[in-house]
Amino acid sequence: MKPLRTKRLILRNWEDRDRDLFHLINSDDTVMAFFPMRRTRAESDALMDILAERIDRHGFGWAAVEIVETGEVAGFTGLNITDGLPVTENGAVEIGWRLAPQFWGKGIVTEAARRWRDAAFDELALDRIISFAVTDNHRSTAVMRRIGMRACPDLDFDHPAMPDTHPQFKRHAFHQMFAGDPRP
Repeated sequence: MKPLRTKRLILRNWEDRDRDLFHLINSDDTVMAFFPMRRTRAESDALMDILAERIDRHGFGWAAVEIVETGEVAGFTGLNITDGLPVTENGAVEIGWRLAPQFWGKGIVTEAARRWRDAAFDELALDRIISFAVTDNHRSTAVMRRIGMRACPDLDFDHPAMPDTHPQFKRHAFHQMFAGDPRP
């Protein structure tokens, strides 16, 4: 993947030095408040390896968000090919994010998501991107709106991967954006 840049950020593939932060965002109760599981260090390392390989294969994926000024990694954002959702075709491209709490409220995820949105339409020539989150995850749905995505309440769905043991995480709000839509 060729790194993407914004004024403050570098969006790039994962490096070994990112493993501590990647584990943090996959095991922290605050970050994972809308997910039923927390990953161990070994599980996080294995997942990071999978994500890095997917980026190498596709040229995009859940990529590291590096702060230019400090070199710190804040989390990830990017594009992901989705399968198995009841409301869209297999192969739809999702935009998503996850940041460590110390980077929340600084506009980082919105800045990174806008850059990925633009890459999706301008560089990858996609017709549409989608995003979804647990309906109570207002932080994520606010980012979706800030980058120009539209809520599609008629397409809200119960996520098939959410276990019945966590019914509060099943219902997901669905958003989408098309290439010709206005970009705030």
